[in-house]
Amino acid sequence: MTLNEIELKTIDIKPIKDFYANVLELPTMQSDNKSIRIKIGTSYLKFIEDSKNPSPDYHLAFNIPENKLQEAIEWSADKFEFVKKENEVLITNFENWNANSVYFYDVDGNILEFIARHDLDNATTEQFNSNQILNISEFGIVKDRPDIYGKYLIDTYGLHLFEKNHNSETFTALGDDNGLLIIVKTNRNWYPTETPSKASTATIKLTNSGTETILKITA
Repeated sequence: MTLNEIELKTIDIKPIKDFYANVLELPTMQSDNKSIRIKIGTSYLKFIEDSKNPSPDYHLAFNIPENKLQEAIEWSADKFEFVKKENEVLITNFENWNANSVYFYDVDGNILEFIARHDLDNATTEQFNSNQILNISEFGIVKDRPDIYGKYLIDTYGLHLFEKNHNSETFTALGDDNGLLIIVKTNRNWYPTETPSKASTATIKLTNSGTETILKITA
């Protein structure tokens, strides 16, 4: 599964533009005074300003080459701070997923993640830069019953459970290493933060088994 484009809301478009264009150094494909569309490898991320209806914090993960996590940390050192544990950058080992990741925030408080998935054949010898932010690999959806909503997406759109995950009534993952929908229970803290998850609106354009689908997520 691939997450082709995700459309989110922001209360103020200006700092979002600065962060993604100038801090993460990602190319801007479209921009006006109320929106921006950013290219993230093979994916696109769009923000639309809505100052009257603030959105809760979103969660997004970006795949990077499986051998470049430490270089990604070094590249980011003068750009933003990663979530730390005992003053050291927290590198999470997802043993079942065969992946390692680090977490950070954008200017809206959205929880972002660089993840190196070692089962993907994407290692590179090039020095890490923004071109190695390969795609949006995860998007977080918040529902009261993740297992039931996951079954709805499976039955309605032909999606499938992520075989490496222990799915439950509080945490369900659909897709594969290239693209995942992470469905979490309302008020469950976004790992590894103390930020409780809240339902929010989003539009997700994805491709699953060759079929393009648009999901409209409601709060």
